Amino acid sequence: MSKKMLAIDLGASSGRGIIGSYDGNSISLKEIHRFSNDPVMTNSGFSWDTLRLVYEIKNAILKGSHEGGIDTLGIDTWGVDYGYIDKSGALLSNPYHYRDSRTDNIPEYVFKNIFPWEELYGVTGIQSMNFNTIYQMIADRLNRPWLMEAADKALNMPDLLGYFLTGEMKTEYTIASTGAILDAKQRGYAYDLLSKAGIKKSLFCELVAPGAELGSLLPAIEEETGNTKAKVVKVASHDTASAVLSVPAENSDFLYISSGTWSLMGIENPEPVINSESLKYGFTNEGGVFGTIRVLKNIMGLWLEQESRRQWRREGIEYSFDDLSSMAEASEPLRSIINPDDPMFSPAGNMPRRIREYCQKTGQPVPESDGAVVRCIFESLALRYRWTAEKLEKITSRKYPVINIVGGGTKEEMLSQFAADASGRRVAAGPVEATALGNIAMQALASGELRDIWDARAAIRNSFETKTYEPDTSSKDAWDDAYGRFLSLIGE
Repeated sequence: MSKKMLAIDLGASSGRGIIGSYDGNSISLKEIHRFSNDPVMTNSGFSWDTLRLVYEIKNAILKGSHEGGIDTLGIDTWGVDYGYIDKSGALLSNPYHYRDSRTDNIPEYVFKNIFPWEELYGVTGIQSMNFNTIYQMIADRLNRPWLMEAADKALNMPDLLGYFLTGEMKTEYTIASTGAILDAKQRGYAYDLLSKAGIKKSLFCELVAPGAELGSLLPAIEEETGNTKAKVVKVASHDTASAVLSVPAENSDFLYISSGTWSLMGIENPEPVINSESLKYGFTNEGGVFGTIRVLKNIMGLWLEQESRRQWRREGIEYSFDDLSSMAEASEPLRSIINPDDPMFSPAGNMPRRIREYCQKTGQPVPESDGAVVRCIFESLALRYRWTAEKLEKITSRKYPVINIVGGGTKEEMLSQFAADASGRRVAAGPVEATALGNIAMQALASGELRDIWDARAAIRNSFETKTYEPDTSSKDAWDDAYGRFLSLIGE
């Protein structure tokens, strides 16, 4: 009888509980619980409402018990963030949100006072972003030293949530790999760097690979959630690692974009790529399943559209995403472009105003209508995808003719077509539920229902259709011209 597997898939704005099963040919999914994930801004900073997330996870398990029970469950979340546990086993404070401002100037402090950027990258292979775990921990040491002194352990978000369910503390490799605290080549903690940063070795728990069993639910959790007797499995608990497992590719020569709030674009490689060019272009090396490395670029993604929509809602205008796509389609093509990764677009706030200010500052026509703002976002992301594809081919000396886009961003059909047009590559879009699928697939791999990564991808191909987008050759000259303007914006 096929096992019932519960994926707890937590994104930066929402979470889901999804039950999956594998019938020997394909994977089926059923969403049983959905909830918002609402970080909280207070005078102490921007934090995750962690105990609320625990409450919602328990609701998902309970609903799973009403669906005939569950055999295993796995948790995936965003990367880099963590919580401190004291010696009594209690959470010391709510984990900070990666967009909290306390780390804004920390990278500069680190490079001036602790070690140069080249040394940090040479060991960890991680793109320097101010919210990397190592920068967050250095900010804690500088600004809240009593907290770090009181901490016995630090757990990344999925590991923390798993601890609340089981009482067991283990750190899953893919989630730890996101924060510049691991040695990318040795695939263990970068203790020498951490020591130089003043971060104590004892904070870190045993590293385990995706597929490891964490343990059973605590008796009190079992009582609350229907006595399922479910085992908690360490899936590829960084959401992008789970999403990449779900790419329905048949061989290793593919580009992927895990498209959502972020666009995580890269390749799957047997070893990290750490050299002068990968450093220059800001590529990161994160852990994947079965010993693979995800060589990728963090691109700002649909955060730009999502935050614009939130601003229009604050102004009393309610647009659906379909409305925004229709308005963008009606707007003039390739009129104004931005660098989506400019730091000015990272914080929450009035995104349309910032986009207009950027265009004005760079001497471009200002997108006046809301549809023009969205078209600017989509076209700029597509140009960033082209740049990233070309640089990945350069640093690996390989060719990647197809871009596989997975995740919720595949619903934005205009963006997928623009990605094909801008890059001159075929785009295969789907599945939408990429992260949950990868989560379920790893649980099936852990139980022996699936054999290996290619067996899992074959099951996913059998389960969900993809949509193909071919480049529009009639627009090539216009896209090439826009790409030249984009290169000027980013200083190339």
